[in-house]
Amino acid sequence: MTTTNWPGNSQWPLWQKILFRFFFIYFILYTAPWTWISLIPREWASKITQPYYKFMDWLVNTANDKLFHVYTMLVPFNGSGDTSFGWIQFRLFLLLAFVGCIIWSLVDAKRPNYNFLAYWFRLVLRYTLIINCFGYGISKLFCFQMPFPSLSQLATPLGDYLPMRLSWMYMGYSSTYQFFAGAFEVVAGILLLFRRTATFGTIVALGVFTNVMIMNMGYDIPVKLFSTHLVIICFVLLAFEYRRIFALLFNDPMQAGTVYRPVILKKWLRITGYVLKLAFIVFVVILPFKQDYKSYKDSKKPQATGPIKPGVYEVKTFVLNGDTLPFTYADKLRWKDVIFDHNTGGSVGSLDTMFRQRYGRGYFNFSIDSAKQNLDLIKRTVDFKTFPLGSLHFELPDSNTIVLSGRLRKDSVYALLVRTPRHFQLTERQFHWLSEYNR
Repeated sequence: MTTTNWPGNSQWPLWQKILFRFFFIYFILYTAPWTWISLIPREWASKITQPYYKFMDWLVNTANDKLFHVYTMLVPFNGSGDTSFGWIQFRLFLLLAFVGCIIWSLVDAKRPNYNFLAYWFRLVLRYTLIINCFGYGISKLFCFQMPFPSLSQLATPLGDYLPMRLSWMYMGYSSTYQFFAGAFEVVAGILLLFRRTATFGTIVALGVFTNVMIMNMGYDIPVKLFSTHLVIICFVLLAFEYRRIFALLFNDPMQAGTVYRPVILKKWLRITGYVLKLAFIVFVVILPFKQDYKSYKDSKKPQATGPIKPGVYEVKTFVLNGDTLPFTYADKLRWKDVIFDHNTGGSVGSLDTMFRQRYGRGYFNFSIDSAKQNLDLIKRTVDFKTFPLGSLHFELPDSNTIVLSGRLRKDSVYALLVRTPRHFQLTERQFHWLSEYNR
């Protein structure tokens, strides 16, 4: 006597078994559910997954060197999911799934069904969607994923932006729209959590992630591979219930869904499932929500701006290594302006590669030592590494003037900055029910 009756037909057609073998191998490799233990916010949890990530790094690089011969060097994931490493990993998983499907079909040809594996496969895919629905959705609820454009971004000409940054600021500008998008992701996650509403949750998630995928495609946002996989996962889950979905669409009689409702006869197994699900909700929903809510409340507290006021400063005088450089548009080293944002970031109107160059401006981070009146500048690279640029002494002759002097890297710098009354209309967050003309 078995302890569980798994949902599904007793006899699967050959085509269904072949497709299942392929998709099972591929998506188990892609989702890597054994790495979910790192969702537990403990150092030991992430250490458990480190050997797997090291092995995967070796495997993908070896596949590129010995098998695919596509790239001379692979760039790992770095905030972009569409790196050369990601594409080779995609090819490798497809190849392993294809070869594995052939071998599996040869050695297990007589098995009538895969109801047991299919249930757990659906569970893995479903919880993959749940993790991402809450992960991205909660962040959007508090407008953390796409922050409001900074002063440096507002001061950059629109034509200098790449499509991805334009879309990020488009989402970040409207807290209402971003909250709306996040709310739908959270709703999809809540529906997916429960068996009775899991299919409806998959349909909602399909709509949400299709919109995300198209936005990634249309604005060249480097999460195309990942978002496409989320959409495909939704279709795979719905494929298990295609008869019920067709019946709903064409107004035919429809039976109750059973794909997420195995008959578990042992009480201890049911209790174990409830405990694991509760732990999952705590680590994936409650703790992230609590942490983001705390960060949101902290962000609303009055921030100490320090002696240097945020704003746009015109560089009236700029001396580099003893030479006073006049203002010219062709000069790539002279600072045209300096912007101190409302956090510890800023930018200069310069193409000097000493700073991180983005959209025609040089970006930096800074810290202030008020006692010594020192401004320490830091360069943050695309892979989040930091390098000290140097320390400048600052003087404040009046509330709108800053005098900087000191050394940055190997150069001596002197700059006279004057705060300008620069105003950006986007910061007003305008909304009008009545609009007499097209703005």
